[in-house]
Amino acid sequence: MIRTIEARGHTDLAHRITQICSQVFRYGISTGRCTMDPSGGLRGALQTHVARHQASIIDPQKIGQLLRDIEQYPGLIVREAMLFQAYTFVRPGEVRHAEWSEIDANKKEMRIAAEKMKMRRPHIVPLSSQSLAILERIKPKTGHGQYIFPSRNRLSGDAPMSENAVTAALRRMGYRSGEMTAHGFRSMASTRLYESGLWPGDAIERQLAHVEGNAVKAAYNYADHLQIRRDMMQWYADYLDRLREGK
Repeated sequence: MIRTIEARGHTDLAHRITQICSQVFRYGISTGRCTMDPSGGLRGALQTHVARHQASIIDPQKIGQLLRDIEQYPGLIVREAMLFQAYTFVRPGEVRHAEWSEIDANKKEMRIAAEKMKMRRPHIVPLSSQSLAILERIKPKTGHGQYIFPSRNRLSGDAPMSENAVTAALRRMGYRSGEMTAHGFRSMASTRLYESGLWPGDAIERQLAHVEGNAVKAAYNYADHLQIRRDMMQWYADYLDRLREGK
């Protein structure tokens, strides 16, 4: 079974399923249901998984063209979701599952609960004026439901946008898988923010919700550099606007 998965090129999945099988067999041993863990014989037998970086557009001129292409995309919900992702550079799943209850327009921020984050830590996203404008544009369409960017088939708002919606939109706009991905908006932001030389690395990494090396410290500092991050997010949104306008 594992070899079949590996043969399809899904080496990471093959390793993860092997680990799950091992957990099942170890539980069986501890409860007297079996005497050995046969998955142990696969150690070193599977291909090593090589992580691949998500494709991203980082050239300023190409970023400007990407934003212009997004603005011309006909699907309202997917179009606004792509723009929101570009301006906030949160993970694709966090955009898809974004809820109106997480938005505080007065504080100009979005607060994502720990259980919805990849690293299981709460996250604050300062919202630029451009991000707030996106929310205002889409609110008449989806503001009655739970999700900001709901499934087009469930406009009641009780189901999130499809996992492949942004990827499919990028392909329709002519961007190949090796050129730009839904996750690529994060790499795009990280690269441009670091290359600007204006913002401390700690603030950039905190806004990307990357893991803090000290787990105890990380549990308490999710709001670190918040004012700097507010300034940074507005600067980045203004920067994207200038690129979109060809400046």
